[in-house]
Amino acid sequence: MRKLLLSLFITSFSFAQTNTEVHLFDLKSENGKWEVLNGKNISNNDGYDSQPHFYDENTIIFATTRKGQTDILKYSIDSGEKSFINNTINGSEYSPQRIPGSKNISAVRLDKDGLQRFYQYDFKTGKDTELIRDLVVAYPMWYDKNTVISSVIVNDSLHVFISNLKKKTNTTITKQTGRSFHKIPNSNLVSFMKQNKENWEVWSLNPISKETKKVTSTGTSQDMCWLPNGTILVAYQNMILQYNPKTNKKWSVFHKFKDENINNISRITVNKSATKLALVAEVSPRMLAQEQLEGYNKRDIEAFLKPYAKNVKVYTYPDKLNYEGIEEMRKRYAPMFEKTKDLHCKITSRIVKGNVVIDEELVTANGNTFKAVAIYEITNGKISSVRFVR
Repeated sequence: MRKLLLSLFITSFSFAQTNTEVHLFDLKSENGKWEVLNGKNISNNDGYDSQPHFYDENTIIFATTRKGQTDILKYSIDSGEKSFINNTINGSEYSPQRIPGSKNISAVRLDKDGLQRFYQYDFKTGKDTELIRDLVVAYPMWYDKNTVISSVIVNDSLHVFISNLKKKTNTTITKQTGRSFHKIPNSNLVSFMKQNKENWEVWSLNPISKETKKVTSTGTSQDMCWLPNGTILVAYQNMILQYNPKTNKKWSVFHKFKDENINNISRITVNKSATKLALVAEVSPRMLAQEQLEGYNKRDIEAFLKPYAKNVKVYTYPDKLNYEGIEEMRKRYAPMFEKTKDLHCKITSRIVKGNVVIDEELVTANGNTFKAVAIYEITNGKISSVRFVR
């Protein structure tokens, strides 16, 4: 059973293997129109950076990769200063949030031995205390200082639970749920995401009566938040969409990002005063193509393989499969890197379109130089396929 639960959690956090960054923006509203301004990458870190949470109006906390594990970072909006809250040697933390009525935070911890639990961390010392023993919490949200609403791993799916920490009770609400929980503005309700076949839906929950009600559908997007006026913001590709259940009949574009380093937006959140917006996005496909190129030219097999997915497929254009898997790629390239001392690839032209990178190359090997074209397709922050045009 432990292996099954751990497998589901790792699947839920599969994007943890991708290179994601946390971005912060100013929000400005004038005459009912919103602007997203002054974007800044506040993580700027190689690896996984995600799950931003506004600790207060000047502080963001988020999960970030450090020395092969995930810890909780504190970022000052005013000064840009960064510091770590914890240093758990035997585990990684996710989903950091401030505990209501306290300066301390909570986080989900996944230990190296597979144990997954929900902890409180002292904001100054990082000392941890287990909060919920009987549930495998995956995605939590604090309703008040004694009440946690969360998606919990049960067998092979996620279920919404309401946990009363004072009474030590856990009540199940519904199943097939997601990772995005938020308080609904101007109400005592909470929103959660529920999966309906291939699509996601926003539902409301009354923590007192336990009543649930569908609010709207969000298609394939499961990451959302609320503006104070009751508008829902949803992450979709390189855009944020908006919909107000009380005033709108359909979804519209809130903002489309032109920065190619903002792709496949996932977590989004707004501070209480609605003056700041934080989101998580994958780095540009251009960077992944460049990363593998630099590894190739250095003949560094580990650096070369790093941007590739484990099940990468390599084709002769258009669809003749040559081989599959990163280990097979290693077997083919490692000997070449060792033997070919003059190996070098120069990019003569590079086109980036969505999640596809097309490189025209001039390759030198064993005293010979020849032209080549490589087409890289990026999925979930990794190069998932390469097509060589010959």
